[in-house]
Amino acid sequence: MKLKIVVSILIVVLGLESYAQNNKIKKAEKEYDQLAYIDAIKIYENVAEKGYKSVDLFQKLGNSYYFNAQLPQANKWYAALFALNQTVDPEYYFRYSQTLKSVGDYDGADKMLNAFNKINSNDSRAKLYEANKDYYAVIKENSGRYVIETLDINSDLSDYGTSFLGDKIVFASTREQRGIAKRTQKWTNQAFSTLYTAKVNANGTLEKAQPFSNIVDSKFNEATPVFTKDGKTMYFTRNNYNEGKKGKDTQGTTLLKLYKATLENGKWSNVKELPFNSDDFSTAHPALSPDEKTLYFASNRPGTLGESDIYKVAIYDNDLFGIPENLGNTINTEGKETFPFVSAENELYFSSNGHPGLGGLDVFVAKINSNGSFGNVSNVGTPINGSMDDFAFIIDTNTSKGYFSSNREGGKGYDDIYQFIETRKLSCEQVLAGKVTDKKTNSFLAGAKALLLDEQMNVIKELSTDDKGSFSYEKAECGKVYYVRVSKEDYLTTEEKVTIPTEKGKTDLNIGLEKNIEKITTGTDLAKVFAIEMIYFDLDKFNIRPDAALDISKVVEVMKQYPTMKVEVASHTDSRASKAYNLALSQKRAQSTMDFMIKSGIDKSRLIAKGYGESQLVNKCADGVACSEEEHQQNRRSQFIITAM
Repeated sequence: MKLKIVVSILIVVLGLESYAQNNKIKKAEKEYDQLAYIDAIKIYENVAEKGYKSVDLFQKLGNSYYFNAQLPQANKWYAALFALNQTVDPEYYFRYSQTLKSVGDYDGADKMLNAFNKINSNDSRAKLYEANKDYYAVIKENSGRYVIETLDINSDLSDYGTSFLGDKIVFASTREQRGIAKRTQKWTNQAFSTLYTAKVNANGTLEKAQPFSNIVDSKFNEATPVFTKDGKTMYFTRNNYNEGKKGKDTQGTTLLKLYKATLENGKWSNVKELPFNSDDFSTAHPALSPDEKTLYFASNRPGTLGESDIYKVAIYDNDLFGIPENLGNTINTEGKETFPFVSAENELYFSSNGHPGLGGLDVFVAKINSNGSFGNVSNVGTPINGSMDDFAFIIDTNTSKGYFSSNREGGKGYDDIYQFIETRKLSCEQVLAGKVTDKKTNSFLAGAKALLLDEQMNVIKELSTDDKGSFSYEKAECGKVYYVRVSKEDYLTTEEKVTIPTEKGKTDLNIGLEKNIEKITTGTDLAKVFAIEMIYFDLDKFNIRPDAALDISKVVEVMKQYPTMKVEVASHTDSRASKAYNLALSQKRAQSTMDFMIKSGIDKSRLIAKGYGESQLVNKCADGVACSEEEHQQNRRSQFIITAM
């Protein structure tokens, strides 16, 4: 009886404990679904520390840290998730790889990426990894180009998202303003971010940060502004709140939108929401093109490839805008692309965790081509990038100075702003080399002029071939399109288009020139002069095709230049089919060719048409001899032999 009572008490206690844990999990899930990740973490961890295990629990614990950019902490719970050896969504292989990088385990990260690639090979991140297995070596080569330093303006909370404004910078911070009680956001348990400004002294140091504008400031987040060059227009990010009205999506969440403000009488005013926002998705982190006619931004709107993509939209007069365009899969992946910035040299800098990097968000750069396409995407390397989140990169290309934000170890707060100077440009160059030859004789042409031109036909370099017909240009930019125009006396000028691959190496471009002056005499075969191998007819027919007419017309023009010239039109076949058949067919084709020339203005008395069938083979391929198609082709030829001058 006593044993039964003890067992009953244990059942009740265990049942209550299980009930309590389930209630905690339900509460945590509510916090999680409301994006209150800090509160959810406390509850989930409390349950997990009591030995409760499940795929869902460890996923949500990992995600709560992952989405808050606390990657080392997320790594602990993703490791626990994979230790369960249960099936998980492929996305967790990718997230786990990112957190492994944050703790320096790059071998483990690569193993996760290999597994991710096997089970999700159509994902662009998997394809990028598979195509760039040596990405560490590439990043290492791109590294060491910046000198960075921390800034005194950082607080012990979050400071990030810098923008240039004349001799000042403007940035976002969650620091508390003295005398102002600002609401706390559940996502981080920090205050909503506010814009601050600091003057940049001549020596690069910053004066004390001051609140930017109480008119722009609201009771929710403001961040990542960008200013026009005249300093009179600002685009910025804010929660879905304006003129005292708060908007929500269908889940009751207040997302992010882009706003515009103008400077009037020294004060920022006239805050307007941009027309391509929506209550149902976020739009954030604006950037302007050098001509200020295009606005770039990040968004998770419908059509986005991943967690967030970078878009662009045309800016028109009178507060009108075009239709937002996704920048496509050269830039965007199934991961997160965000914080765009366009330099004065038309380079798009952005942060991504989808392109191969060192962990978390890395800063990448791609050249914006004149047609709107993008060049090779390159990781800018260390020390800008590291194992944590690195983002909000901006640079003044005139001074090579700029700022970026990071939550790396050693900072003062959660996110900190760092200052840098670029000591050398990122470059990916190839050697573009080739030989110029006589197209007919294959002999090298020394002293030929080779002009290298860009896509706008601007001359970049004038080269000259050496005694072996060689030319070389050592600074061809990766991913760029060039034209090589080659000329030489007595030869027709030729131009070739070449696209340089997107990695370092060498591109060969050999060019053959045709003579524009040929010595001809009795016995010369005009077919060889014009590289006419065969006057082609449809199978078993002898009517002149359009492509054949073009070649015959070349011979007609020569005969018109030399009124006394006489020509034998000869047609040859290979040895397949009977000799009689081949002879008859070749005669009909020679006759058809001659008839075309007569219709083109050549007197009949100057022409002879003769079919030779298979009687004048140029190789061994007679009846019964095994030959390749290429060898048979050598015997199927047309000739225009000069018989008199």
